[in-house]
Amino acid sequence: MEANEHEHVIEVTDLRRVYGGGFEAVRGVTFSVRRGEIFALLGTNGAGKTSTVELLEGLAAPAGGRVRVLGHDPYTDRAAVRPRTGVMLQEGGFPSELTVAETARMWAGCVSGARPPAEVLALVGLESKAGVRVKQLSGGQRRRLDLALALLGDPEVLFLDEPTTGLDAEGRRDTWELVSTLRDAGTTVLLTTHYLEEAEQLADRLAIMHDGRIATTGTPAEVTATQPSRITFELPEGYFVGDLPPLAELGVTGHETDGRTVRLRTRELQRAATGLLVWAERARVELHRLDVRSASLEEAFLGIAKEVSAAETAHTRKEYAA
Repeated sequence: MEANEHEHVIEVTDLRRVYGGGFEAVRGVTFSVRRGEIFALLGTNGAGKTSTVELLEGLAAPAGGRVRVLGHDPYTDRAAVRPRTGVMLQEGGFPSELTVAETARMWAGCVSGARPPAEVLALVGLESKAGVRVKQLSGGQRRRLDLALALLGDPEVLFLDEPTTGLDAEGRRDTWELVSTLRDAGTTVLLTTHYLEEAEQLADRLAIMHDGRIATTGTPAEVTATQPSRITFELPEGYFVGDLPPLAELGVTGHETDGRTVRLRTRELQRAATGLLVWAERARVELHRLDVRSASLEEAFLGIAKEVSAAETAHTRKEYAA
């Protein structure tokens, strides 16, 4: 056990993964996950999320770099790591003819110190489906079964790969509540997800992957703060953008118009909104459809991906020109 296991239960340094033919899916990834936090890996399809998580789970050896889970190499020290972790894969692949209860009992026989199967089925809301064959479950119910089996060993570290795919809105919210409860009880959770709202709701910290690398990392608030906030409103009749206070003095960095609708971008939301409202009050006009909001995680995600792609394109052109 390494000294900093008590603080960081997952440590990844310059991690690389190469598939046959030389394709580099993970290209020098570095991050850490603290004990008792939820850490989300985000990225488009092919960004390298699942390839990274599989290395953390010990399913393959990295082509380079270093990974430690609970102070151990999850590939070479699998016997020390596996009993203390739970894994929810994108697809479980359970025997279709077994019932839900039979599947849970079978899985429990492979887990050291397994919790009672009925207990974990109740946790994920499948107690009423215990006698139903797996082949008769809906896609969302199968995802709940995947999660139940990942929890059988009462893991210290829980890996969740797209945990709410196929769930309806209620099932997704129930899963979020369960994962948050597990975190509050001390479980460390690393999840991948395509649902940005899910990451925004659950994650203490997150990383956005792009083309096998980490483009940015931080709390959801820190990541969204990298993108400008926006103010949208309709100009009063008889007024034009030029009638507004000088936008630069309001801290506005850009604007667009669509008919009478004006959209302002700013990194100083309070200053810009206050200046705009003071102007409206003095001019005795009302700003209809006024909408003032910080950037969403989705906007940050798309903005960061666009910025990284543009930088990579510029770098490629520079190399080509050289």
